[in-house]
Amino acid sequence: MPDPQRHDSELTRIRRRTLWVLATGQVLGGISFGATVSLGAIIVSDVSGDESLSGLASAFVTLGAAVFAIPLARLAKASGRRPALAAGLLVALVGVCVVIVGTGATSLPLLLTGVFLIGAGQAANLQSRFAAADLATDRSRARDISLVVWATTIGAVLGPNVIGPGEALGDMVGMPSPTGPYLFTIVAQALAVVMYLVLLRPDPLRLADRLIAERPVGVSRLARSDRPAAARYAIVSIAGAHGVMVALMAMTPIHLMHGGATLTVIGLTISLHIAGMYALSPLFGFLADRIGRVTTVLIGQALFAASLVIAAFGQASAPAVTVSLVLLGLGWSASTVAGAALLTEATAEQLRTRRQGRSDLVMNLTGAGGAVLAGVVLGWIGYGGLALVALTIVVVVTVLSPLGRAGGGESRD
Repeated sequence: MPDPQRHDSELTRIRRRTLWVLATGQVLGGISFGATVSLGAIIVSDVSGDESLSGLASAFVTLGAAVFAIPLARLAKASGRRPALAAGLLVALVGVCVVIVGTGATSLPLLLTGVFLIGAGQAANLQSRFAAADLATDRSRARDISLVVWATTIGAVLGPNVIGPGEALGDMVGMPSPTGPYLFTIVAQALAVVMYLVLLRPDPLRLADRLIAERPVGVSRLARSDRPAAARYAIVSIAGAHGVMVALMAMTPIHLMHGGATLTVIGLTISLHIAGMYALSPLFGFLADRIGRVTTVLIGQALFAASLVIAAFGQASAPAVTVSLVLLGLGWSASTVAGAALLTEATAEQLRTRRQGRSDLVMNLTGAGGAVLAGVVLGWIGYGGLALVALTIVVVVTVLSPLGRAGGGESRD
């Protein structure tokens, strides 16, 4: 007869190893994300010769993440997380090469095609947080998600700050300016693909499916009843957070450049923003497990509100914009970590990958739309006006919060 205690100990070991692999993959993937965010708007502006099109960089990478979300979720359902994560990063690797070629050829369509393909890597990085939840329990779900999200801090902060060395290296090998930093991206993406294929064993999703089917003692808690209203609210809160974050962040480099900021200052501002997105995610994971998922989402909305008010009334000050961007990242972190935990536990296991893919699709479509509309709003009523318009999304997510508790109480430690 199997020993339940030994079985639980082995499952805990596998869970911790899986988190380590996913976290390391996020470090490598974050380098690509950070560099793309910092350089994308500037490269598109240079190639197109039209600053009003600069928002297309964030729009296309976010649109790519949206388009690849469901295919990668389906691949995960059919074959497991390991091939899905590796496939997303491989497509992104191709995208980086296309961006370099498109920049050198001054071809906007080719450049945007590459940026779109890079979105597949972002879709894979987003799927990693759900992979972290595959073997989690109610006591650890949000914290497991937050640890993987936190790991992105290292790569995402490094990404913008390799711009200077990357440009120098790119000049040495004859790459079109300013694509040199993508050399670091290529190496990081390739290492992440190899790591997922070799080290993410056993596959967390396939193991979770097997455990749920067998229902051994001590792991039946992996199974959940379905709470569709709460799941829909989780999707809305995640999408709303992403829309607000992308809309303001996408226009910040151009806004700061118009104010006379250097590329170094812009890179530092984006780095601090991305640090806000990821660095305190373990704290928000702890809060989500301790005081509840919806309560933590509402903390995120309060942080968003503070960020947008500061941006609206302090738009002329680079330090104020930087503070706003940090708070914007913190609001995104709280809402995304808690929302992902709520979505997972509010969904029956047979529907999880489908809803997770749908959530990432809606999230990224909202972000892409926000990036495109942000450029229009920026030209119409300025950076401060853009912040106030984004505040309406915060109000909507807050008002709908009772739906997050529908069908049962919130899970907490």
